[in-house]
Amino acid sequence: MILAVDVGNTNIVFGGFDGDELRFISRLNTQVSRMEDQYAIKLKDILSLYGFESKEVTGCIISSVVPPITPMLERGIEKLCNVKPIVVSPGIKTGLNIKIDDPSVLGSDLACAAVAAKNKYPLPCIFVDVGTCLKIFALDKSGALLGGAIAPGPRLSFEALSGKTASLPLIGAEPVERMIGTNSPDSMRAGVIGGIACMIDGMIERYEEVLGEKASIVATGGYAALIAPLCRRELTVDPDLVLEGLHIIYKKNQKK
Repeated sequence: MILAVDVGNTNIVFGGFDGDELRFISRLNTQVSRMEDQYAIKLKDILSLYGFESKEVTGCIISSVVPPITPMLERGIEKLCNVKPIVVSPGIKTGLNIKIDDPSVLGSDLACAAVAAKNKYPLPCIFVDVGTCLKIFALDKSGALLGGAIAPGPRLSFEALSGKTASLPLIGAEPVERMIGTNSPDSMRAGVIGGIACMIDGMIERYEEVLGEKASIVATGGYAALIAPLCRRELTVDPDLVLEGLHIIYKKNQKK
């Protein structure tokens, strides 16, 4: 089994691949304070929960956008599974032609999502990651990653509204029943969730003007399924996009 790990600002997602089949997905909340033994214990429990043993893990690859966590997680996995994880970083083979100003600073999660989108969907392709941040990035018809846009995601937006105002409550992301809210929570959800959907629609339109043609659109991230139904453009929701990209990158970096 190949273990793919996506470390995000809110959650750490573990996925286990048996061949090309994703056998399980599990999530932990992201905590910088965890030590390597704690990661080993948590992962042992996760594997056991899904009917696997640590000795079945023959390889591991990690994408992390939270640098302080990475070495502790690496050592915890190595201690439990006796495998040395690959960490997605500059120098790793991805097969991507990255056209941003400095490819070395591209977030590893974006690299993984781009690799999977390039392999799974017609080009050009726009992929949207709706998580802690909203990330909208574009692949041209050759599969080159052109760049994209980053904005606050739902959680950050709700926290900002509540934290920077005197009377607005801290609420969670829930489905939007109507775009014209008749109370504060509904108005906030319409503004944040509905507003992000409108932003995605508008950005897709502008991206396609640059690309010169219609693109396939794929959405991933923890809030993708909540946002996609509100978009006027059809979005393919693919919650496992980053994990699948990790698995593809892992295979590209194996010695033949």
